[in-house]
Amino acid sequence: MKQKVAEVMRYRSELLTRIASQREQMTEIGSEWKVPLALADQGVEAVRYLRRNHPLLVAGAVVVLLVIRRRGMARLVGGVLGAWKGYRYITSLSAKLLSRG
Repeated sequence: MKQKVAEVMRYRSELLTRIASQREQMTEIGSEWKVPLALADQGVEAVRYLRRNHPLLVAGAVVVLLVIRRRGMARLVGGVLGAWKGYRYITSLSAKLLSRG
């Protein structure tokens, strides 16, 4: 019986040692994830703030995301690029016309 108790106590000691080692590993892992998780928490808080105080802005963002998903990113970028070129053309044309007059 004493031998069985001694074996259980030895096994318990091994388990406690393993637990202490795993606890240290978890502490190291936790410290590595501290900054990324804090950033994620800030993002979640920003979304919650926007949902509470600016629901139309959130709705607009959702619509934009749906349009991007439907049309595809390439078409959206092409449209934005075309709009930018058009804007530059109109501003340069108006500058030329105003300088003549």
